Amino acid sequence: MPAVTVENPLTLPRVTAPADAQARPVLTVTTAPSGFEGEGFPVRRAFAGINYRHLDPFIMMDQMGEVEYAPGEPKGTPWHPHRGFETVTYIIDGIFDHQDSNGGGGTITNGDTQWMTAGSGLLHIEAPPEQLVMSGGLFHGLQLWVNLPAKDKMMAPRYQDIRSGSVQLLTSPDGGALLRVIAGELDGHEGPGITHTPITMVHATLAPGAEVTLPWREDFNGLAYVMAGRGSVGAERRPVHLGQTAVFGAGGSLTVRADEKQDSHTPDLEVVLLGGRPIREPMAHYGPFVMNTKDELMQAFEDFQKGRLGTVPAVHGMSEAGPSTGDDA
Repeated sequence: MPAVTVENPLTLPRVTAPADAQARPVLTVTTAPSGFEGEGFPVRRAFAGINYRHLDPFIMMDQMGEVEYAPGEPKGTPWHPHRGFETVTYIIDGIFDHQDSNGGGGTITNGDTQWMTAGSGLLHIEAPPEQLVMSGGLFHGLQLWVNLPAKDKMMAPRYQDIRSGSVQLLTSPDGGALLRVIAGELDGHEGPGITHTPITMVHATLAPGAEVTLPWREDFNGLAYVMAGRGSVGAERRPVHLGQTAVFGAGGSLTVRADEKQDSHTPDLEVVLLGGRPIREPMAHYGPFVMNTKDELMQAFEDFQKGRLGTVPAVHGMSEAGPSTGDDA
């Protein structure tokens, strides 16, 4: 799990929570069910079973892989539409090509993030490049859906390609944790991702036995998802492991700790920390559309079916685009 690393974390700015910050308690720990997405790549549904009031403004998150593909096995998604929210695709290992009906696209690889604001709507595809399909190899990433407030749901679509080298790197006072700020702000340090809904997204790597207590905005919710390893969360040291999401309650700081002994294939604890200011608007979500009302959902499907969300570039052929009712990536 390379993402972005440094040889000596103690060369980085150090982050710690104020001594008087109220520790956030752990409200729940849930285990993600496993499934398949797109053309058949394995995912863990990180937020399954969590009440939306704890997630808002986040909608869903899939951990894609970690999987070692044999030659010919790598898979992606077919063409599919989106409207009303943002998709955040973070590739930790491997490589993905993406393209949309507006002419946008590119390639993201180890530690890169593709931030797509679907807004008023577009068609989109994500697939491994031909050389990866031929050779096989390791693939691992996350896709997060971030809601847009009603006033921004019909904004013009846009992309942000966030390269691994632009991520803000921080550490804990003893250097035991490497913190990658992808979006938002942590203790005054800004990540490169520009968001319409105020959020913070951090990928943290904790060495065995390391602990970090981070300042956390009191107007944000707090979530921790374990991508690899074992540890605990909160001052009460609630145990967590691969595929589990911890929901934090109110307060000004949150704590994550890595167990002294990790699994043989995982040297460190790998955690994604998420916080956001709740939108607190009605949400209507079905398949690839996230709107405020059922009528808006019906309009989105009608617009898609009538070609108003764009057309697949001729090189791909329109036969590849069909109505999508699942949580496509």
